[in-house]
Amino acid sequence: QVHLVESGGGLVQAGGSLRLSCGASIGTSSLYNMGWFRQAPGKEREFVATITWSGDSIAYLDSVKGRFTISRDNAKNTMSLQMNSLKAEDTAVYYCTGGARTRTTRQSGYPYWGQGTQVTVSS
Repeated sequence: QVHLVESGGGLVQAGGSLRLSCGASIGTSSLYNMGWFRQAPGKEREFVATITWSGDSIAYLDSVKGRFTISRDNAKNTMSLQMNSLKAEDTAVYYCTGGARTRTTRQSGYPYWGQGTQVTVSS
């Protein structure tokens, strides 16, 4: 069974930065495409970023482009999301995902999910 565990969430002021990490119980090279989703209070879960196995193709939600950077280190079985210039509207629970056979922004494409980590941005 695959386990994904997020860390690095917390409370930060608007304009600040946080780095989320995702550790996997199996080699991330076996997780194919990985990604991050988020769910704000009262809203549906939405795609944030995705990265292919080799890291050669990345996609972002338009509202985070230029502020967030997704990366992965298959040797260390980890994936990260560097979040800069955070805004109040970035407040959400952030989920690590993996196992997508194609690069996709659809939740249904990812069979493996972490439990989520809370990110709160105060304005």
